[in-house]
Amino acid sequence: MYADIIIKNGLIVDGDGTPGRNADLAIKDELIVALGDLTNWQASTMIDAAGKVVSPGFIDPHVHHDEAVLTDPLLTCMTSQGVTTVINGNCGFSIAPLKHQGRLPAPLDLILDADRPRFSSYAQYRQALEADPPAVNAACLIGHGSLRINEVADLSRPADASELKRMQQALDQALSQGGLGVSTGPFYPPARAATTAELTAMAQIAQAHGKLYATHMRDEGDHVVDALNETFQVGRDAHCGVHVSHHKCAGLANHGMSAITLPMIEKAMKAQDVGLDTTPWTASATMLNSGRHKQATRVIVSDSERYPEMAGRDLADIAAQWGVSLDQAVERLIPAAGIFFIMDEKDVQRILSFEHTIICSDGIHKGSHPHPRVWGTFPRVLGHYRRDVKLFTLEQAIRRMTSMPADRFGIGRRGRLAVDHFADVVVFDPDTIAERATFQKPVQPAAGIEHVFVNGRLVWDGQKATGARPGKHLDKTAPTQVV
Repeated sequence: MYADIIIKNGLIVDGDGTPGRNADLAIKDELIVALGDLTNWQASTMIDAAGKVVSPGFIDPHVHHDEAVLTDPLLTCMTSQGVTTVINGNCGFSIAPLKHQGRLPAPLDLILDADRPRFSSYAQYRQALEADPPAVNAACLIGHGSLRINEVADLSRPADASELKRMQQALDQALSQGGLGVSTGPFYPPARAATTAELTAMAQIAQAHGKLYATHMRDEGDHVVDALNETFQVGRDAHCGVHVSHHKCAGLANHGMSAITLPMIEKAMKAQDVGLDTTPWTASATMLNSGRHKQATRVIVSDSERYPEMAGRDLADIAAQWGVSLDQAVERLIPAAGIFFIMDEKDVQRILSFEHTIICSDGIHKGSHPHPRVWGTFPRVLGHYRRDVKLFTLEQAIRRMTSMPADRFGIGRRGRLAVDHFADVVVFDPDTIAERATFQKPVQPAAGIEHVFVNGRLVWDGQKATGARPGKHLDKTAPTQVV
């Protein structure tokens, strides 16, 4: 038998959580065609993976690379850490459909460049991906915040009946054109005035398409319990699956709250469709004027339009240099983004180890000094939390990055190593895999990632991007569509 690529002698961890086994894997064209003892097979490319793990490519269910897949299509920050599929359009903000001209309101300005063309329909964005594909597979949620920016005349109030109807129609069209679901972000100013009923109206459209409602909840700090209850209510009233994005308990006053929130989530799961993801860090990242600097033990400025030279510096140091308060420093720096140390390590570990938690990076591609999660999330889980802290087994860690997000978002024939599945494959060294990205030097590829294949083509060779761009646009209803 003949294949294009055979990966021999590796520890196959198939993504389902079952124990790894020593076996070979064969790839032909874009598919996995055989697993097992392939001694008698031939291939033009043979890779000896002895001592290495062979796993499905990692699926990042929560990123903000909507524009980056077009402007930086090699997306080395993802492929170099083993990510082969990204889901964009999170926190209520998506690149499409977007009709707003001129400067974009925060936090959309952290994701999109004001000088780039707008996509007034999701079909236009999808066509752009099809014409110029990235190295990774890409799916995109439709942001309720973006729809609000399009349709609601005054973002400081709830949508009126006609505005809500137009948002529902636009969402229905975007989901028909390939949007993966709807995301909301009532934490952020453009959607803060949205009522629970308005959010439910969005979820009803997602449910009609058999797709999910994902949310950056209204509050992840002092009112996290209320925000969870609102999310569950949206799901119940819309009969829609709800997904809690980057679950955290933010702020010193809320350290330890995961001991309350996780049982709430587990109880809700018994009565309705609920899921969650999280990041493996005690620091978050968002717009600098989010108010989180008041809850954080430390803030790093990751980018500032007015003072770009301040990127990478602590907010407290900048305020001291200028002789002003933290609030005044924030006002001077904005538009800006920040990294906020607001979580407790015990909460991070408790949420990570919760059996239903999926791993995400919440990466924002823009900015000169990004959060290290942009480059290091998945190796951090496999290295620090799996190997060093021993939060979970290798198989359990990989499942949280592969089959769990694939199943949650309905991405067919991915997230598992199986015959006739797409050949999204990672080969890594379990003893050396680690994030190199740090808060001081965040733009650094991970250690231990040796080969990354997307749809059967090598995109990362262990040292650099190969230049291949075999990514596909993915949708729940058309997961095999070729870009």
